Amino acid sequence: MSDSHELSRRDFIKVTTGIVGGLIGAMIGLPSVFYLIDPAFKEGGKEAWIPIGKFEDMQVGMPYPFSFTRVQVNGWERTASSFGGYAVRKSDDPDGLLILNSRCTHLACTVNWSADANAFICPCHDAKFSMEGEVLDGPPPRALDIYEEHRITEDGIIEIFFKEA
Repeated sequence: MSDSHELSRRDFIKVTTGIVGGLIGAMIGLPSVFYLIDPAFKEGGKEAWIPIGKFEDMQVGMPYPFSFTRVQVNGWERTASSFGGYAVRKSDDPDGLLILNSRCTHLACTVNWSADANAFICPCHDAKFSMEGEVLDGPPPRALDIYEEHRITEDGIIEIFFKEA
């Protein structure tokens, strides 16, 4: 029986195997764990500037339709939602632009512009809204929602600031 502090060959193999096995496990396991939990910490794009079209393409007094899709990531779930609206250009001044949401305030159906009626018509309950979004007829409790924040880029593209409700 030796009373030495020297490491035997067998103990050296055990320790070396444990260290190498632990390093390999960490090299494989940690990225896998981060890969699995990373989506839970990402926040989906809830707010963004959305381009809706060129200002010069919008005719004065004629609603300009636009639509866009937003993808929200919630953990491992991806949800795509479609939105739309109408830009109503009142003059050559970009500040005179009115940008309406195309969702009816009654049951969230999509309203469509009718040039014959000179109004936005909701196909669900025949509600009518004026070009400014005010309720003319039907059950909606309030006017169409307005995208309050918008800007014009150097290229003449109108962008709206979209906030997920």
